[in-house]
Amino acid sequence: MVSWRRTPRQMQAANDSVAVAPVLREAAKETAKDSVKAAKSPRTRMMRQYDLVERVRSYNPDTNEDMLNRAYVYAMKAHGTQTRASGDPYFSHPLEVAAILTDLKLDDATIVAALLHDTIEDTEATRAEIDQIFGHEIGALVEGLTKLKRLELVSREAKQAENLRKLLLAIADDVRVLLIKLADRLHNMRTLEFVPPASRRRIAEETLDIYGPLAGRMGMQEMREELEDLSFRMLDPEAHAVVMQRLDSLAERNRNLIGEIESQLSRNLQKNGMAAHVYGRRKQPFSIWTKMERKSVGFEQLSDIFGFRVVLDSVEACYRALGVVHTTWPVVPGRFKDYISTPKQNDYRSIHTTVIGPGNQRVELQIRTEEMDQIAELGIAAHAFYKDGVGSPTELLKRESNAFAWLRRTIGILSESANPEEFLEHTKLELFHDQVFCFTPKGKLIALPRQANVIDFAYAVHTDVGNSAVGCKINGKFAPLSSELQNGDEVEVLTSKAQAAPPSAWEALAVTGKARAAIRRATRTAVRDQYAGLGRRIVERLFVRAKIEYADDKLKGALPRLARASIDDVMASVGRGELKASDVARAMYPDYKEERIGRFGAKKSLADKLKLKSPSDPARSPSAIPIRGINSDLPIKFAPNGGAVPGDRIVGIVSPGEGITIYPIQSPALRDFEEEPERWLDVRWDVDDTTPQRFPARIMVDNVNEPGSLAQVATVIAEHDGNIDNISMSRRSPDFTELTIDLEVYDLKHLSAIIAQLRAKAVVARVERVNG
Repeated sequence: MVSWRRTPRQMQAANDSVAVAPVLREAAKETAKDSVKAAKSPRTRMMRQYDLVERVRSYNPDTNEDMLNRAYVYAMKAHGTQTRASGDPYFSHPLEVAAILTDLKLDDATIVAALLHDTIEDTEATRAEIDQIFGHEIGALVEGLTKLKRLELVSREAKQAENLRKLLLAIADDVRVLLIKLADRLHNMRTLEFVPPASRRRIAEETLDIYGPLAGRMGMQEMREELEDLSFRMLDPEAHAVVMQRLDSLAERNRNLIGEIESQLSRNLQKNGMAAHVYGRRKQPFSIWTKMERKSVGFEQLSDIFGFRVVLDSVEACYRALGVVHTTWPVVPGRFKDYISTPKQNDYRSIHTTVIGPGNQRVELQIRTEEMDQIAELGIAAHAFYKDGVGSPTELLKRESNAFAWLRRTIGILSESANPEEFLEHTKLELFHDQVFCFTPKGKLIALPRQANVIDFAYAVHTDVGNSAVGCKINGKFAPLSSELQNGDEVEVLTSKAQAAPPSAWEALAVTGKARAAIRRATRTAVRDQYAGLGRRIVERLFVRAKIEYADDKLKGALPRLARASIDDVMASVGRGELKASDVARAMYPDYKEERIGRFGAKKSLADKLKLKSPSDPARSPSAIPIRGINSDLPIKFAPNGGAVPGDRIVGIVSPGEGITIYPIQSPALRDFEEEPERWLDVRWDVDDTTPQRFPARIMVDNVNEPGSLAQVATVIAEHDGNIDNISMSRRSPDFTELTIDLEVYDLKHLSAIIAQLRAKAVVARVERVNG
């Protein structure tokens, strides 16, 4: 008969799980009742000192028994009479954490650190004392595990994110921190029913969000499954009970068929000279439930609930076994995956295939070696931690474990996030997604999350490639950058030096945390560069007008007086309106006195004060800032209620944090800024005739209220190459409708031509330009 692979600790956890609520079906009710009874049954006894030593000695005959004994006694005395919410001695918790780690066959330092992991925070013990008694290595592990102090952050999400950030940084220093933390969380989940209900749900959600996926990413599938099962049972007891009932019913119904498949597999492999261990395994309830939700299918429609593992002694034997299986039973197309030649990022290696077996049943097979089987279940914990001359466990894993390498890369990328919530969001993205494997034209393998697109691929190759990407070829054919990638795609990213920063809209298209973080960073840098460029022009314009010399070296010496770290910081602050150009001049030249500008009066005095001349005048003041349009390298926008077009005489108004707003000189809105002369800028048009751009303008049209009149207005604008951006209508009288039309035109001449043609229409009573 088939042997269902479930460890004793998983079986114990199933009995010690949380109570589940009643469900509609009687079978589910009985399951829930049994869980409640099991949850309340007390533990028989706490593990004794000699039990712990024997557990470690069973896989490590050279264990340091004296250190284990000292740690046991030290932790027991330190926790003293402290108790847990269940009423058990608090010392039972670190003892159980250590026991979980002995199942993973971990080294003495990890076991000792597990026994001591709560002593610094919850007892009078100190880091110095632990260093003195047990050594610096164990002291560093315990300190890395000490629970974080209460963080004064705005939200619970921010606190969770900051805790996770510090945990991941500690893991980067020593991976054993992660193993102890996961064991700590596992025991807390096994005893979750004793925690207050409000905290219970939060802990279960956090386990599903962070710790389960993190265990999976480290290849520790067995621990991931138990964490997810306990969380699922807590968060949705009815769904868990129903899935378990259906699983048990299906297993009973197919018992003979499962045994037949196992025996046929074993016989066929034996005939071909291969000794294989074949055992059946069923999916866990949480995995089944999420697949049902993701694919919107019922339980009966799932074909891979039961699977078989074929464990052999060599990689060659795995491929020979694959040949035997495929020549014995028909293969299901599209269900073959070779993770031996292309391992997953968590070090998982196996051959997956699905065939039509006895009774026309789909049979999912996983073919692997014994070493691969160990890594598939235990992940990074399956790597031998101590080999002669290889150094520390963390150093060894850096060389041997792709999973740990992934974790270190992820920490490096995500630690640059701007805020804790962003960090948490990106970490969840990195933890959750399955993978697709694509290739560069030179054959380099790039692993990406499922549903990733070319933008994610470009940033996975290099940040500079992502920032300058303008197009792509997938398998030799041109495709959009937003194209979703499939396994085996060859992707060539086309780049341009002209694109210094990616469009900010890419952030919404990207799937990976790395791409999103890089796009946000590049966007912030580009905006800052725009403000710095604007600030530099404002400062230089002031210095030209004041007839004093400007030099970066001189400004560098004045940075302390301006409380800025760099010249770019100063210029960006000026561009954002946070710092006045005159303050910069005073910092560089203490004797500088700003020329005060009086209150502005009529438009004529305004124009005189700003020295505005005809835009076509080549002798225009060199201090005027050139305006090239919305897509220029300056943070500019146009007057909100009317815009401005080349041909208008214009002035710029600096808005703090927003850049420059361009107004026509005749705009009545300028009166609002007459008391703030420091915000006024002398600007000029600098339009390239070879690459025409459209600019915003607004017109008001009084239209005869008759059928087809609006169409005639729109036709005139279209025939003269104008573009209607927005239109609003209001009825002023029964005979006339007032149209407010926002246009995009090339210049004042273009706008005037459209207005003239509209006035010539019989359905138009009046046309005026609006100066906002």
